[in-house]
Amino acid sequence: MTRRLRIEHVTEVAYAQPAASSHNEVRMTPLTLPAQTTLDARVTVNPTTPTWTYWDYWGTQVTGFDLMDPHGRLTITASSLVETTPPEPLPAAPSWAEVAERVAHSRLLEFASPTGRTTVPAKLAKKARKAAAGLDPHETALAVSALVAGRVSYLPGATSVNTSPAEAWEQGAGVCQDITHLTVAMLRAVGLPARYVSGYLHPEREAELHRPVAGQSHAWIEYWAGDWCGYDPTNGVRADESHVVVARGRDYDDVTPHKGIYRGVPGGPPEVTVEFTRVA
Repeated sequence: MTRRLRIEHVTEVAYAQPAASSHNEVRMTPLTLPAQTTLDARVTVNPTTPTWTYWDYWGTQVTGFDLMDPHGRLTITASSLVETTPPEPLPAAPSWAEVAERVAHSRLLEFASPTGRTTVPAKLAKKARKAAAGLDPHETALAVSALVAGRVSYLPGATSVNTSPAEAWEQGAGVCQDITHLTVAMLRAVGLPARYVSGYLHPEREAELHRPVAGQSHAWIEYWAGDWCGYDPTNGVRADESHVVVARGRDYDDVTPHKGIYRGVPGGPPEVTVEFTRVA
């Protein structure tokens, strides 16, 4: 079923003392894809300052801006209107030899190699290979996702942005970022290219029209099996019309919604709110 969603993503940064200056980049603009059309999108900043946009190496739209005057608070508001449709049927599963051939001769190699955030100990790689034994790439993606979900429970606040996949596995709890990093890492360990997806998930599949709903940003995976296929290991479902893609990369570092530097004393973490309204 086609959905039209209005999304407002607000990030507020309060400094302990006014920052003398700051330099920022934001990845909060949804992409236009075969199953997703961005009808309107804008990023506004308070204090008001000029912004510019560009496309990064991974195909994400980035909004950049500088604040050169002292400011005690920074508010970033990303508003978008996105129309989504159900995903197409999965492509026929390629053989593992075909996957290996594509990895060796294309940019898929970037999504088949471990990064600092997607490296797991040998014992976890062995568990992934055992779970995938005798399965085709689609079946492998489901089996490895289930392996991770069976071990790591979703528990907000259980981890930090710097928690490693191995740490999340050992403590048996984490957030969608941890579950996604673990799944990506273990899929790469069995030879299946996988990438980290950052975006939004509407929390109520049958939400009433025009009723705002509080939500949050979300992370899931895409694996390559003849084409890129989205799967949400945190919820155990295919990525569908409730998912809105903003950015895709090797791991969280490639898709961070807001990153920057400022000149001033250390402050607390930013406050983030996301609100969804289903308008059609």
